[in-house]
Amino acid sequence: MTGSPGDGGLLPRCLDMIFNSIGPFQAKRFVFKLDDKNGVDVQCEVDALLERQKRDVMPVPKTPSGNRRQIDPELADMISVQDHCKVEGVDEDNVYSAFVSYIEIYNNYIYDLLEEMPFDPIKPKLPQSRVLREDQNHNMYVIGCTELEVKSTEEAFEVFWRGQKKRRIANTQLNRESSRSHSVFMIKLAQAPLDADGDNVLQEREQITLSQLSLVDLAGSERNNRTKAEGNRLREAGNINQSLMTLRTCIEVLRENQMYGTNKMVPYRDSKLTHLFKNYFDGEGKVRMIVCVNPKAEDYEESMQVMRFAEMTQEVEVARPVDKPLCGLTPGRRFKNQAFKDELSRRLEVRGGPINGETEEQSVIESLLQNFPPLPSCELLDVNDDQTLPRLIEVLEKRQRMRQMLSEEFTKNVLAFKTMLQEFDSSTTAKENYALGKLTEKEKMIAGQKMEIERLEKKTKTLEYKIEILEKTTTIYEEDKRNLQQELESKSQKLQRQASDKRRLEARLQGMVTETTMKWEKECERRVAAKQLEMQNKLWVKDEKLKQLKAIVTEPKTDKPERPSREKDREKAFPRSVSPPPAPNVPPVRLRHRRSRSAGERWVDHKPPSNVPTETVMQPNVPHAITVTAANEKALAKCDKYMLTHQELASDGEIETKLIKGDVYKTRGGGQAVQFTEIETLKQESPTGRKRRSSPSSPPPPDDAAESEWTDVETRCSVAVEMRAGSNLGPGYQHHAQPKRRKP
Repeated sequence: MTGSPGDGGLLPRCLDMIFNSIGPFQAKRFVFKLDDKNGVDVQCEVDALLERQKRDVMPVPKTPSGNRRQIDPELADMISVQDHCKVEGVDEDNVYSAFVSYIEIYNNYIYDLLEEMPFDPIKPKLPQSRVLREDQNHNMYVIGCTELEVKSTEEAFEVFWRGQKKRRIANTQLNRESSRSHSVFMIKLAQAPLDADGDNVLQEREQITLSQLSLVDLAGSERNNRTKAEGNRLREAGNINQSLMTLRTCIEVLRENQMYGTNKMVPYRDSKLTHLFKNYFDGEGKVRMIVCVNPKAEDYEESMQVMRFAEMTQEVEVARPVDKPLCGLTPGRRFKNQAFKDELSRRLEVRGGPINGETEEQSVIESLLQNFPPLPSCELLDVNDDQTLPRLIEVLEKRQRMRQMLSEEFTKNVLAFKTMLQEFDSSTTAKENYALGKLTEKEKMIAGQKMEIERLEKKTKTLEYKIEILEKTTTIYEEDKRNLQQELESKSQKLQRQASDKRRLEARLQGMVTETTMKWEKECERRVAAKQLEMQNKLWVKDEKLKQLKAIVTEPKTDKPERPSREKDREKAFPRSVSPPPAPNVPPVRLRHRRSRSAGERWVDHKPPSNVPTETVMQPNVPHAITVTAANEKALAKCDKYMLTHQELASDGEIETKLIKGDVYKTRGGGQAVQFTEIETLKQESPTGRKRRSSPSSPPPPDDAAESEWTDVETRCSVAVEMRAGSNLGPGYQHHAQPKRRKP
């Protein structure tokens, strides 16, 4: 891009070509002024002069690069050693001005390398990223980017080198100064036509043409296994490779659209690099790609990839719009006006001495004015003054005579000048006749060459027809190849889908087998557990019968008094909730209420109206509790404990009472919330129901004896009350009332 001392690269050669071509036709500084919308305006001479004066008096900002305005000798060698070539056919009736800007794309963010920030060694200010915008002509540009007007190759290269120092580089295993970003050096050339006199720039925005040359230095693709990148270097390498891959994808899509006539969308927006040059790929400009490869054997694979990419880019062609002419004025007016001025100056020198520029013309005019007699004072001091007016009349008459003499002289000069122009035209006519003769000879030569060209064109058309036939044949073969590839891909996809369906079906069947196996294992376990429980219950019943039989056999036999009929009726109505009658000479059993374990606290006893009194021996009793039938906020606000009495029908047909307890908390919104902590279960059992298994050591009694004594034992059994806490809230407890024998 920059080259080496004695052999300049692309950038200095492009700058040298531009300024060698437009050097004599450059406009004064600040005549062209770029706006913030990727456009250009033309200022009048007065505004441009004010801008130049403002620039001259403006102090130079204190920047890290502000103290170095000279270019290094090596850089000067890069610029000076050139071929001094230029473009032929530059329109001399236009004026030109060049503007440069320099940006970099780092981690897919755009930064301005020419941005001047105040130098602060303690707390340096970080550069701000820039945003891409689209102007009214649908061209992409970087908003807020610094653009400087330059007048020479040296000045432009100095601006480039100032931005080059800010570009991000780092040390890797492959390169000591590896570029970590893509840099873009943009040269804008503004062109505007002159007026009919060839002196001033036309103040018409429609006649202005703005061209742009972008020199892009792409960072090379990197492989992490070779560069050994880590941390930020790894992230930078990933962004570089991603942007290069997006560029390759865009070119591949353009090539596919061109070859197959498709209209796929080109993914320009996937990267800032491709988004910035979207218009170039769409045909608004020309793109030239220069590929750099390394001859080392270790870089063979990367070099082959780059060369394949370059070969593919050569096949991309995009239609470009036709350039429009700038204006329809007569060409060559600047040189004709200059020739007229030179001839006029020569004639004036012959007659009255040298006249050079505007100062000499003013001196001639001043000398003519000095020859005129001065006007006397016109002030009338007295009514009888008869000298002022005659003197004034005399002076005016003299000035009139001199004016007539100058007019006659001017007329003579005009006639002489016309004569000179006629002589000049006649000499020009002779030269034109000579040129016409030469032109006739050239035309004959051109006619012969045209005949040869027509012959070659016919031959070319024949060859083109053959080439077209071969291209059509190739297209047919490629179409067949593409169809076969698509069919092969569809078949392979179908096979893959079938294989995936087969694997999915196998997994589903395997899951069903596993699920069925687990289901039957659980069913078997459940049946085994039920059978074990049934056998345990049978053993427990048998043990209870044996124990009762043993107790009956060992106690003395007495006459059993008959129970009162009222008790019999009551026992029939409530077979499990009534205690056996007390023995004689024994005071009757008084129902006692079980005291709650949390009686020292204030409780809310919530008993729904649907509760049924059980009349068992043990009843829950909470002293100083607020009994309610429905939970309300007023009761909860006064207490810190809560108990809900819940009844439900158990599996054996008995009533099961549950005491659900919890703590009352105040909520953040001012209300009360209950957090349940435990559940106590009150359940009564009958000896005819679940039988408690006795110790296995007792011998089983005979079946007929156990059956005969079981009814009498059942009438003497007391009620068993079981209380247990919730399974997940803590250990439960049980209380059983043992049956008592009734004395005779």
